[in-house]
Amino acid sequence: MYFYFYQTTAQLQTSLSPVLKKIFTHLTVYVLMAILAGIALGYFYPATAIQTERIGKDFIELIKLFIYPIIFLTIVTGISSMGDMKKVGRIGIKALLYFETVTTIALAIGIIVALIIQPGNINKAGLQIQDASKYTQQTNAGFNWLHFFQSNIILQVLLAAIIIGIILNYSKYRIPAVNFLNKISHYVFILLKYIMYLAPLGAFAGMAFTIGKFGVKTLLPLGKLMLCVYITMILFIFLVLGSIMKYYQQSIWKYLKYIKEELLLVLGTSSSEAALPSVMLKLEKMGCHKSVVGLVVPTGYSFNLDGTSIYLSMATIFIAQLYNVPLSLSELLMLLLILMLTSKGAAAVTGGGFIVLTSTLTALHKIPVEGLAFLLGVDKFMSEARAITNLIGNGVATIVIAKSEKEFIDQ
Repeated sequence: MYFYFYQTTAQLQTSLSPVLKKIFTHLTVYVLMAILAGIALGYFYPATAIQTERIGKDFIELIKLFIYPIIFLTIVTGISSMGDMKKVGRIGIKALLYFETVTTIALAIGIIVALIIQPGNINKAGLQIQDASKYTQQTNAGFNWLHFFQSNIILQVLLAAIIIGIILNYSKYRIPAVNFLNKISHYVFILLKYIMYLAPLGAFAGMAFTIGKFGVKTLLPLGKLMLCVYITMILFIFLVLGSIMKYYQQSIWKYLKYIKEELLLVLGTSSSEAALPSVMLKLEKMGCHKSVVGLVVPTGYSFNLDGTSIYLSMATIFIAQLYNVPLSLSELLMLLLILMLTSKGAAAVTGGGFIVLTSTLTALHKIPVEGLAFLLGVDKFMSEARAITNLIGNGVATIVIAKSEKEFIDQ
């Protein structure tokens, strides 16, 4: 039925004007239409919409199948063809320094805006309380780097690919091996191209389930917090990331327009992973060297979570305000330092954001962990903003590192 829809649409294009024909050949249009249809189904027929959950999850799982081979192939071929291993190390160190700097700025902005707007100064009696025990029980007293690495498959693939890429770089079989891997990479991306035709279906199911299960009514009590989060992330994207892009003679507007399909896909599925493979391909086409894309993007998905950082800091301040817990300047600085460490684990496991929040609140010994229960009902509606900001932030990081290393070719 889904492919029949595409076939019917293709037939209709023959009778459209050139402008409309151009519009209806873009996947972006279908993804946007699917999101709107998903919202309508979720609002008017919530019971039916909830049943689409499996479709949305299956689409994301299908995309995830491409993430690891694409990361592996991109890094191995990129490093083995680079030649200069010192540059590989320099790119890695520069990326990590950039990640820590920008995510710290994101954390600070989240704290400052939450202190100014005070989203937690509302009537707690009208809020829905949900069970947060499944997250609080997973909390560790401290941050465990070994557990973080073991639970993060992307980092494991990244490390394996770097080692193999370095070995190949010094091997006499480097050229035939790289040619072979490039052929495999070519066919993987072709297959991904056809899989992406299912993006509207995934976006439709993801949005329909979200609206159908959680409902628009759940937004009202915590509307101030949601508005605060969205406004802060928009300001961060255009002021902070926009300024960074401008310094490197790039336009944030042009970049956002360039990845509009991926942004809509993330909006529909609430998962930045759904767009990771296609964003890596687009960054290469944009002019970033393959080795830079392969090193920066996967690492950024673990260490450069700008949107998640903003959310975590704002959510912590929100809970403190909700329980009328005053925080001194020294405690706010301590909160910033704790989040600088704990926020790195948010991408490692499902529900990582809540586990990190619990770890942070526990470490502060002042803000009630029970406040987490008030956030569960609307977290799904804020996950889109987090995922989109994370996606944009990692793309900007890749462009910045590529430009600074003179590994960027203007197209």
